[in-house]
Amino acid sequence: MAESAQANTAVQVRDLTRAFGVRKALDRVSFDLPGGAFLSIFGPNGAGKTTLVRVLTTLLNPSSGTASVCGSDVVTEAVQLRHRIGLISHNPLLYPDLTAEENLLFFSEMYGLDDPKTRVRELLESVELDHRRLDVVSTFSRGMLQRLSIARALLHRPDVLFLDEPYSGLDPHAMDILDGLIAQIRGDHTFVMISHDLDKGLELCSHALILARGKVVLFEKREEIDVPEFRATYRATVGTGVA
Repeated sequence: MAESAQANTAVQVRDLTRAFGVRKALDRVSFDLPGGAFLSIFGPNGAGKTTLVRVLTTLLNPSSGTASVCGSDVVTEAVQLRHRIGLISHNPLLYPDLTAEENLLFFSEMYGLDDPKTRVRELLESVELDHRRLDVVSTFSRGMLQRLSIARALLHRPDVLFLDEPYSGLDPHAMDILDGLIAQIRGDHTFVMISHDLDKGLELCSHALILARGKVVLFEKREEIDVPEFRATYRATVGTGVA
């Protein structure tokens, strides 16, 4: 794990605001996440969860406020930051007309990996897709696409891994694979995960964040969370509806 990911703070957010016209998808969001932590982000649809991750992964600029990941500003140091982070989202970010192996080799070249063939084979085995490595991605099921997307995101061994509802659309076997993979690599990364599944999110996290209408409702360490009280807060938050 790179030194910056082991530093005291892996993600720092200060008064982060992102507006779309008159609507604030994020409204003065602030928190610090230590290196090696696992943050689960909860909230109703439209709460700002995906907007937050898009800002932190340099895909969207904030309207005001600041954010840094691995010590790099998400706006002024976006290019170098992209080599330090990985993203698993609803869009698998894969080329459907290429094989699984060709996809991963393509991204390996982008990251300038040493010995990319070995790394690609290792990851395909980890996500149980080695037997489909020569098949074009357009023939893959949703679960297989998600597993390959996970392999893509891990290629360059990112310091911080962002997961936007990674369990969505996975069958039970694929969920077990993802659980095992997260357990295997947990000590090597900081994680930021969006989840609508309270049980899974709380099971995995070291820190939890609830957003509603673009604002932080709760940010706490898992060990300090009273689960019944947390569930009540979450239910009240979901009742606020979209931002």
